Amino acid sequence: MGFEFKSVEPMPGVAPSSWLSSHWQFKNALKTLSSFESFFTLQAAEREAFAGLNKVFQVRVTPYYAALASREDSHDPIRKILMPRVEELHSGLQQMQDPLGENAHRPEARIIHRYPDRCLFLVTDFCSVYCRYCTRKHFTGKNQSFVNNSDYKSALKYIGQNPAIKEVILSGGDPLTLSDEKLEQVLFDLRNIKHIEIIRVGSRMPVVAPMRVTQELAKMLRKYKPVFFMTHFNHPKEITKESAESVEMLVDHGVPVMNQMVLLNGINNHEAIVQALSRRLLYLRAKPYYMFQCDPSMGTDHLRTSVEDSLKIQKNLWGRLSGLAMPTLSLDIPGGGGKVSLSPEFLLNQTSGERTFKGWDGVINSYKDPEAEKIVKPSDTEDYMQEWLQIKNARYGKDVLKNNFEAK
Repeated sequence: MGFEFKSVEPMPGVAPSSWLSSHWQFKNALKTLSSFESFFTLQAAEREAFAGLNKVFQVRVTPYYAALASREDSHDPIRKILMPRVEELHSGLQQMQDPLGENAHRPEARIIHRYPDRCLFLVTDFCSVYCRYCTRKHFTGKNQSFVNNSDYKSALKYIGQNPAIKEVILSGGDPLTLSDEKLEQVLFDLRNIKHIEIIRVGSRMPVVAPMRVTQELAKMLRKYKPVFFMTHFNHPKEITKESAESVEMLVDHGVPVMNQMVLLNGINNHEAIVQALSRRLLYLRAKPYYMFQCDPSMGTDHLRTSVEDSLKIQKNLWGRLSGLAMPTLSLDIPGGGGKVSLSPEFLLNQTSGERTFKGWDGVINSYKDPEAEKIVKPSDTEDYMQEWLQIKNARYGKDVLKNNFEAK
C-alpha cells in the first residue's frame, strides 16, 4: 500500500555522516564550471552558459540535489531545474528584472507588502540551490546571509505598526539557510507582535537538502505555532526517502506542510507528472497548494509554458484527481498585479439567475439562483465587521510608499 521512496546514496568517497550533514552539503555546493564538470558530462549549451552567469544569475547546487539529476542526459527534468543553459543569456519574448513588481510594494528594505493582511519578510537573500527559473533574481544571491540589524529592526517596526497585518511569510532566499538560533530569533520577535496570527516559512530545503530538517527544528517551529511550512517540490523524482522523512518530521510535530510547484516547460508540464507529484505529497500529508505559471524573470523563456497548456493540464486532472490532491492553478500578473486563479471553462450558457454547465465527465445541467429579494445578510455580521474593515481599509505596499514620498 502507498508509495516507496528511494534513498539517495552518498557520492563516492563521501562518508554517510558527512553526506547527511546539511553543513557539509552547503560547504560542498557546486558553484563553478569545474565543480559541475566533476559531477556532470556537460553539453555545449550548458558549458557556454557558465561564461555569462555574472550577467544573469549565479549558480549553486547541493551535492544531494545534484545526485537526483542524470549525469549524462541533458533532458533530465531535475538537471533542467539546476543547470544553467545558454538560453538564459539571450533576450526573450518577455523578460523582467522584477516580474512580480515587488519593489513597488517594498515599504522597507526587507518587507514586501502586496496584500493588506499579510507581508513577506525577506530574512536572507541566500539559497542552497539557485533554481534557474527563480522569480526573485533582482534580490536573491547577493550573499547577505542574514538581514542587517538596522533593516531587521525597521522591518519589525513596520509590521508592529500595521495591525491589519495578520500573517508574516518568511522568505528570501531560503530562511532555512539560517541557523536554528537565527530563525528562532525571528519567530520569537514576530510572536511578540500581538496582531500576528500566522507565520509561514517558505523553504525548498526538504527538496534540496532534507537533512536540514531535524527534530530540533521541527520542535522549535511547533513552539511558535501556528507556523505553516511552504515547500516547493516540482517533480516526483524530487521525493526521496530523505525528503519524505523531512516532510513527515514537520507534520508529525504539528507543522502543516503546503506545496507550491511551478509548471516548467519540458520538466513537469503534463498531467501525468502533476498527478504523480500531488498524490505522493498528499500521501506524506503535504497539501498540494499552488500550481504556478512560471514568472517571466530574466533568462526563463525556455522554461515557461503557455497558459493554454497549463489550463489543459488542469482540465485533464479535474474530477479525476482528489480535491485534496488538486493544486490551484495561479498566475502572478506581471508588474505587481497580484495572483489570479485560473480554472477550466465549464460554463455553457448564462441568463439572469441561471447558469448551464458541462461537467468534466460530460454531464450537462443548470443551476438556478434563488430570487434576489430572498437573499439575506447573516444576523451576526456586525460581530465580525470591525476586524473585516481593518483589513479591507488597510493601507499597504505602493500606497504606503506613495504617502511616504508625498510626505517628504
